[in-house]
Order: sequence, then C-alpha cells, then structure tokens
Amino acid sequence: METERNYKLIPTFGNSFGTGFQVMLDNFLRLLLVVFVLFILTAPFSGMNWKFDAGDFHRNAFDWGHWFGNDVQKLFTLGALGMLGVFVGLIALAYAFLAAPVVNYGGDMIFVQAVRKIKPDFELLIKGFWTNYLYIVLANLLVTALIVLGCFALIIPGIIIACRLAFVSYIVMDKKLDPIEAVELSWKLTRGHGWRIFAMGLVSIFIFIFGLMLFFIGVFPAAMWISSSFAALYQSVLIEKEKPAEVTEAAAGTI
Repeated sequence: METERNYKLIPTFGNSFGTGFQVMLDNFLRLLLVVFVLFILTAPFSGMNWKFDAGDFHRNAFDWGHWFGNDVQKLFTLGALGMLGVFVGLIALAYAFLAAPVVNYGGDMIFVQAVRKIKPDFELLIKGFWTNYLYIVLANLLVTALIVLGCFALIIPGIIIACRLAFVSYIVMDKKLDPIEAVELSWKLTRGHGWRIFAMGLVSIFIFIFGLMLFFIGVFPAAMWISSSFAALYQSVLIEKEKPAEVTEAAAGTI
C-alpha cells in the first residue's frame, strides 16, 4: 500500500545521493536482503576458482601416458579441460543473458518501490520469469549491444550511450514497455541529465571501493546506497517530466 511521499525528489546529483541514503536507512533490512539475494543470484560463478594441472591426472585409472607416452597424455588432458572450460563458459554466458537480467531488473524495481514509499515486493526478483521475461532479456541484450558498439567507437560514445540508457531497466519493469520503446523513453528522460548520471556512476565506483575497504562487509550498504540513489534519480526525473516548471524552479542553481 502506497503512503504519502515525503522524500525530496529533485533530479540533482546531491539530492539523488541524499535521498538515496535516506531511503536506504528507512528500508535498511529489506534492501539489505535484496542486495544479498542479488549478490548470490547474479554471481553464481564468481566463487569458482578452478585450477587444473595436468600432473593431477598422473598415475590414475586413465593414465594415458603409461600407454601412449606423456605427450599424448598431455594432449588428451588439455583437450578434456578445454572442453570442460567451454561448457562452463557457455553455461555462465547463458545465465548472464537469460537469467541474471531478470533478477537485476526486479531488484531495480524494488528500489524504485522503496523510493515511492511502497513496501518492497520481493516477488519482483523472480516475477519477471513469468510476466515480461522476453522484454527483459531483449532489452538487456539491446542495451548491451548498443554500449559495446559505442565502446568500439573510441569508448566515449559507449559511455554516453550507457548514461542515456541508465533508466531502461526501470522503464521495462515500471512501464511494461517493449525493448525499443524502453530505450527510446530512457533516451528521452535522460536528456539533460547525461553528465549527472555519469558523475553519479563515477562517484559510485569510489563508494563501492570504500565499501570493499571496510572488511568487504561495507559492500552491501554501498550497493544499497548506490541503487537507492539511481532509483531516486529515476523517480525524480519522472516527476520533472510531469511537472517541469515546478521542478525546474526548485532545482535552479543546483548541480
């Protein structure tokens, strides 16, 4: 159930981080759980540190070197490990593009709910699998492709595209638009806010690094603050487009 919004939602650098910090404090346990779940579900292969050594297969039941010589043994071993690596890589790639976006997009929408003073719906973390799954996957692929193509053009265009498409995940979940419409609307909404989004992204890197320095535990509050801040910016921009005169006057003279 939505309650009266009492956050100061103005699309500025300082206000976004300030509001994001307040949102984080007001919903600390709920958002901490969301970030913790996102960390687990979106990085299933991050903990894998497999280290293979051909010597590990020496004198086992399949000691090919005993029959064919050490060179053939190494060839078979490297071939088997190469096939295993390709298989694991394909699974990781499929997960990254077919499953992780659904969880990430749902997590982004939960932070928007927190900004709107709506009780976070944890079901959003998986709801995308049976609601607008195709839109989420295609939107993520489209955004990724556009950013990669932009980065090939001397990197700077890629950064610009990434900033202008920062709202796509929110739009797909919030407005239920298809990928093309979501990209077009994000480009429209972020007009005039590109540098602000870039600055927030740059500062977010330092916030995350500072969180890492706090015995790794600080990563979770850092992620909560960053996500809340971008969700606050998204909601602020929506309000700005609805009431441009009021917001422009309020934001006059700010960054």
